[in-house]
Amino acid sequence: MAAEDNKNQQALATDEEILTYVDHLIAECREKPGIVIPLLQITQKKYGYLPEPALRKISHELHIPYSEVAGIVGFYAYFSIQAKGKNVVRVCQGTACHVLGGNEVFAAVKKELKIDVGETTPDGQFSLAVGRCFGACGMAPVIMVNGEMIQQVKPSQIKRILRKYKK
Repeated sequence: MAAEDNKNQQALATDEEILTYVDHLIAECREKPGIVIPLLQITQKKYGYLPEPALRKISHELHIPYSEVAGIVGFYAYFSIQAKGKNVVRVCQGTACHVLGGNEVFAAVKKELKIDVGETTPDGQFSLAVGRCFGACGMAPVIMVNGEMIQQVKPSQIKRILRKYKK
């Protein structure tokens, strides 16, 4: 339910609402050292990504160059400046998955969704990401949808798998 609330928040939040929220966060912790990353984490948790107005507000209010805030966001793979879809599909590209057909599974997912890594479908249903290893090498190739691991995936199964998540 919380993930759904976040999706609704990101879809409905105006720039003004985002700025008000970030103002409130900063007011609570402005004097704490090393607060930039926690502010980014809290903001991303609320909206599902880091809206540019939030980054600019953090930069301005904490007197940190915007390039530094953007550099932090770019450095950590956890952070995203693009809204994520309702369903996040991660395709493992670790060694075992790669050797056992992960590239073909990856190509099938891209073809079915008509998006590339880091993109979201126009209807907001799916985002595509790459994983480096999910720790299920004996069951490769593996994909993960919203944290649910699906093992021994074949390209021919992708349409059916994704249909399950589209609502």
